[in-house]
Amino acid sequence: MGLTNKTAGIILAVIGLSPFSLLFAQQPNSINFAEHVAPIIYDNCVECHRPGSIAPMSLLDYETVRAWGPVIKDRVEKRSMPPYFIDKEVGVQSFEDDRSLSDQEIATIVAWVDSGSPQGDMNYLPPAPQFEDDVAWTLEDDMGRPPDLIIPIPEPFTVPADGPNWWMTFYSDTGLTEDRWIKAFETKPSAEGYPVVHHAVTSMEFPDGGGGFLSEYALGKTADINPPGTGQLIKAGTRLNWNVHYAASPDGLDRTDRTRLALWFLPEGEDPEHELIRSHMADNEDLDLPGGEERIRTDGYEYLDKNIRITAFQPHLHNLGTRQCIEVIYQDNRRQTLSCADWDFGWHIAYNYSEEVQPLIPKGSMIHVTSWFNNSKSNPWAGDSRNWVGFGQRSTDDMSFSWISYYELTDDEYDEAVAERHAGFEVGSDD
Repeated sequence: MGLTNKTAGIILAVIGLSPFSLLFAQQPNSINFAEHVAPIIYDNCVECHRPGSIAPMSLLDYETVRAWGPVIKDRVEKRSMPPYFIDKEVGVQSFEDDRSLSDQEIATIVAWVDSGSPQGDMNYLPPAPQFEDDVAWTLEDDMGRPPDLIIPIPEPFTVPADGPNWWMTFYSDTGLTEDRWIKAFETKPSAEGYPVVHHAVTSMEFPDGGGGFLSEYALGKTADINPPGTGQLIKAGTRLNWNVHYAASPDGLDRTDRTRLALWFLPEGEDPEHELIRSHMADNEDLDLPGGEERIRTDGYEYLDKNIRITAFQPHLHNLGTRQCIEVIYQDNRRQTLSCADWDFGWHIAYNYSEEVQPLIPKGSMIHVTSWFNNSKSNPWAGDSRNWVGFGQRSTDDMSFSWISYYELTDDEYDEAVAERHAGFEVGSDD
């Protein structure tokens, strides 16, 4: 008779083995750096963990990885590295660009560290990845070409070592001579500016009036690719409005930044079926985070007057945030949790739903965002946990909302999308 997952879990607990260690319990000595661990590190870690990038140490060589082995084991077992914090047991579970390690990869690293971190035959070591530019655009490979347009802030900006928080407004001419639809974009501080750029938000000012929100960057965010059939319109003669929040570098040095925005366009003459919208939803500005409290809950709500299809969910909290969940409250009072994610202020991650499971939300529904905060000594991000904290723009203040990417659906489009989703269930989908 086969074991159920629950029974197997009990057995593992009794004999003192984790599921990860069990995978390699019979042959821990066969796991080595050259053949097994290096490919995982090179594929998932060294984009950041390399000289000149944002991580605190490079992981390109065996000796360094071995020295950091216990820390690496701890981080991957907790799934805090690589940074991808979506809850694997709640809500939608199919995402584009999921950077988390598989259970097998985690088990490999755990077994390697536990067996003494053997080097193995270095003849089997794969070539280390090569990076030509420390501030290269991460989307170049995905898009197959360099950006179509790069727009920097107008002049470099220096943040003094002892400076306060700065909120700067800059204006940049795009130089566009024709209307274009945006397929993808990436905001990137300059290499020296990484430690001091808290956020960089851009909006468009059209020459004939109007415009609107374009992009948002915050610590740890990479880039956005609009889903197939969608785009954002940027008109000829558009002026870009930058709102950039700078904070003094923690290393005590003056830092000079020149943040840039890169755009990739849809082919000329191609119009998307839907215009993609990015906005923050369910804001709660009435935050009350008492000093010393370890688990504080807040709630925010957003009424939907149109049918929407959600393509991405990105929590936004500050230093004290620990977790956020998003759910839908339907008109008949049914509730459905879409996603939950743990929070690390150093990583603002957009979780992009796979197309076949993008949430379809009817008008008249309510988006409900629940956030949790820790204002106690157990939170390393807390400044002085004796102090009360409320809403504000500084990093030491806090916020609570979700960035949501979506597009609107007519009633007919919504009904058609729901029918297609139901048809997928009927042919055996497990979603």
